[in-house]
Amino acid sequence: MLTCFSEITSTSTPIYVLSAVDYPAWLEKQTPSLRNWAQRVGFQAKKGEICLVPKDDNDLLCVLLGIADREDALQIGILPSRLPQGVYSLSADWKESLLNCAVTAWGLGSYRFTRYKKADPYLAKLIIPDSCDSKEIQRTVSAIYRVRDLINLAPHDMSTSHLAAAAYEVAQECGAAINQITGVDLITENYPMIYAVGKGSESEPQLVDIRWGDSKHPKVTLVGKGVCFDTGGLDLKSPDGMRLMKKDMAGAAHVLGLAQMIMQAQLPIQLRVLIPAVENAISGSAYHPSDVLKSRKGLTVEITNTDAEGRLILADALTEAASEDPDLIIDIATLTGAARIALGHEIGALFTDDDALANDLMRHSKITQDPLWRMPIHKPYRAGFESTVADITNSSNAMFTAGAVNAAVFLKEFVGDAISWVHFDIMAWNPRASSIGPEGGEANAIRAVFSYLKERFQ
Repeated sequence: MLTCFSEITSTSTPIYVLSAVDYPAWLEKQTPSLRNWAQRVGFQAKKGEICLVPKDDNDLLCVLLGIADREDALQIGILPSRLPQGVYSLSADWKESLLNCAVTAWGLGSYRFTRYKKADPYLAKLIIPDSCDSKEIQRTVSAIYRVRDLINLAPHDMSTSHLAAAAYEVAQECGAAINQITGVDLITENYPMIYAVGKGSESEPQLVDIRWGDSKHPKVTLVGKGVCFDTGGLDLKSPDGMRLMKKDMAGAAHVLGLAQMIMQAQLPIQLRVLIPAVENAISGSAYHPSDVLKSRKGLTVEITNTDAEGRLILADALTEAASEDPDLIIDIATLTGAARIALGHEIGALFTDDDALANDLMRHSKITQDPLWRMPIHKPYRAGFESTVADITNSSNAMFTAGAVNAAVFLKEFVGDAISWVHFDIMAWNPRASSIGPEGGEANAIRAVFSYLKERFQ
């Protein structure tokens, strides 16, 4: 059991979860001493407000937590960092899905990244209610810890070889097969754009390929963008633009976390995970603006911006994913700043032409409180990628068009229309602490995606 959770004990401190609307009626039913204390300290059940109610012997009688409304289960995540050492239990009249969200939020709010700076662990522990799926909650929390840890690593600890090693660790833990294509072997094996983007770095480009599951089961392929650091290449980013580019491998971290959840849950899926891992560096061998690259699909691509590199490596990986005609392809990437401008850092942008898939994912987004928003793959924008020297450019030359939509339009060229495919453009970073995690690397979309996969395939 994760250290943030506790086995059932004979004594625990109850946590009462209250909205400002429900609080007055609830307070009227309490003992005079509790009412007097809450009124004395001015507790009003505002969102994020906490009240520690003492016993006469100075132990805690209970904890009161204010939430925005009755659905605000993720607010539970603020408690592990603010409560004293002890064992706690939730007292909330919630349906199972909300209770699962709340307990998961407690686990996620207990996270600390201590690789480079020592910090004491939080000592508050929560009893997982019997009505919750304890194993699934712990699998989810553990996977998201892994995603966050990988994103938070400094660039010198997250080269392409480090990312491959992380993939090997997941494969070994879960009993999966793994293969790796490195350096110039990418040319031999026909992944020319992965090689071209990564060849400017001393950290060799790679393609990591994980396989797991029974061949009789439906095929699901995950593709994760693994740009271990993105300078922008010869179209160099500004210092501010480069500040967080250690997180440009977050798509890869996400598919590893999601794969871990799938394999540990033993979902009846024939799973494949493809991670193109590169560093977009500047050197004498870096690829150039105006280069024309041949892709795995055979299309030629004119490079109009070396900082639009993520879609190039994804294109080769998606071409390979589509070659096996899977039932579903899911790619996850920190692909565009435009998605962040449109939706902010908390909401993942979802792109697919499969309406049923989009509707199901949006439904599971609400169930898991893992926010997503569907955006269009607007085919007329394909005209902005026309080139006079190649089949397509890697960035649109049209003015006043949406960058995130354009990126999805580009990727669609390499998947085709016959396969169910969904693309997530995510931030993968908390610029400030949230209710479920500190500032730093964050997991977007995978709780919702796993919930969907479980419903569809289990």
